[in-house]
Amino acid sequence: MKRLLFFFLTILLIVNAKAQQVYSCDHKYDADVKVYVTNYKYDADLIVYKCKYKYDATDNKGLWYFTDYKYDAKKKIYFTDYKYDADLIIYFTDYKYDAGWRKAEKKHLMY
Repeated sequence: MKRLLFFFLTILLIVNAKAQQVYSCDHKYDADVKVYVTNYKYDADLIVYKCKYKYDATDNKGLWYFTDYKYDAKKKIYFTDYKYDADLIIYFTDYKYDAGWRKAEKKHLMY
């Protein structure tokens, strides 16, 4: 029983380790989530900090690492030019401590 629990937890950690590794698609139909970038923090569902290293981008806290290959990413996103066309509205911050969800009801989009 302990081995089964250990195996399950290990698999869960491996899956979640890639939680915020994203790939920016060129086409809307390739994406899991359509994203609009706003210029105003108060208008965002999620405040995102772009990480330089993929090991910094863990959990679902708005810490994103952009991969060069879509098979490395947990989520494929498409940046739309129109707010009404987006599933998720984000704001990019320059500070890691600012990252996080402002509207928790959309958190499921990045799991």
